[in-house]
Amino acid sequence: MRVAMIGTGYVGLVSGACFADFGHDVICVDKDKGKIAALERGEMPIFEPGLSDLVATNTKAGRLKFTTDLKPAVASADAVFIAVGTPSRRGDGHADLSDVFDAAREIAAAIDGFTVVITKSTVPVGTGDEVERIIGETRPGAECAVVSNPEFLREGAAIQDFKHPDRIVVGTEHARAREVMSELYRPLYLNRSPILFTDRRTAELIKYAANAFLATKITFINEIADLAEKVGADVQEIARGIGLDNRIGSKFLHAGPGYGGSCFPKDTLALLKTGQDNEAPLRIIEAVVSVNEARKRAMSRKVSAALSGDVRGKTVALLGLTFKPNTDDMRDSPSLPLITALQDMGAKVRAYDPEGMELAKPMVSNVTFCKDAYDCAEGAAALVIVTEWEQFRALDFVRLKKIMTQPVLVDLRNVYRPDEMARHGFAYESVGRARK
Repeated sequence: MRVAMIGTGYVGLVSGACFADFGHDVICVDKDKGKIAALERGEMPIFEPGLSDLVATNTKAGRLKFTTDLKPAVASADAVFIAVGTPSRRGDGHADLSDVFDAAREIAAAIDGFTVVITKSTVPVGTGDEVERIIGETRPGAECAVVSNPEFLREGAAIQDFKHPDRIVVGTEHARAREVMSELYRPLYLNRSPILFTDRRTAELIKYAANAFLATKITFINEIADLAEKVGADVQEIARGIGLDNRIGSKFLHAGPGYGGSCFPKDTLALLKTGQDNEAPLRIIEAVVSVNEARKRAMSRKVSAALSGDVRGKTVALLGLTFKPNTDDMRDSPSLPLITALQDMGAKVRAYDPEGMELAKPMVSNVTFCKDAYDCAEGAAALVIVTEWEQFRALDFVRLKKIMTQPVLVDLRNVYRPDEMARHGFAYESVGRARK
């Protein structure tokens, strides 16, 4: 099939490359000339394992192309995906849909024959109705069907998630559009990936409900971690004990510094606003958002406690800046409020991240960025694991003890065991476990 993907951000680029790898002919469209030129040179705008090779393979095969010219791409397409950004709108937390609606107007003007227009961007309930209205107003009589097809891609594992999904949600009651969507995803049928066909508004809400539930699991185990510390229990054993219950499951029960990234923060806020607008307040999600925001900055108190309550004038080394490993995404990362809080306490901050430093530099000030973990730890009074990159899971503590001013490790991801750190002679602070 012929596919036009509007937007070459995280969702658009990964989805476009994967559809091309299925054998479809895909044209990715973006207004950013510099980004398109870089993609044509094989340079990726994001870090995602395996994406560069996937793009290169399908570009070489002629199945994947890039352009700034939307009109011919849409005119020749059987299916047009809207995969533009929907960030939180400044001031009120609503999803900013201006790029979605602009794309809808441009698509309407370019449609030639029956076309399925698919919203891949994460959008509030009712957005598909507005896209349909815009297309009808811009191009009366246009032959098209507007479909919701939310994405469920984890950064760092997006290609695997696209090709081996738990489910594919398609929101349409249009018979011809359903046939097109079935054909687009037909290569997955051997994997027996379940396609859930539902109405458009239900599909839109499924996406928000899923992300809000996962954010709730993260926030729940973080609050249990705080209690575990107070009573001398181990949150990792607690998570294992409840996660073995198949009604609960073990995923997203890892205590840490709070959730961040491109989805959970903005999607929980947008869902809250949707609830308020429809007089259906979501009290649990309100608590999740509030607790998570407070938690990020509270992590600085763990660092301070590990240094006897005083970080003023001391150097603190942070390992990991991105909100999770295997991505360069710094959006709403817990490292950002942690850095600010430490600096407010008078600490000097050094930092290292395998992929996120270039994006982090404009977001923070007075931070020394380092070439590796050991360069970062040089002269530090405390070493803080903020993101659980694999490079930080087998550190040389003999070497670290020699180059740090104090042997102190604050492990916000519980990568190490308290008894292991005691053997190395390190004062150790972790999350949800009694301090050793």
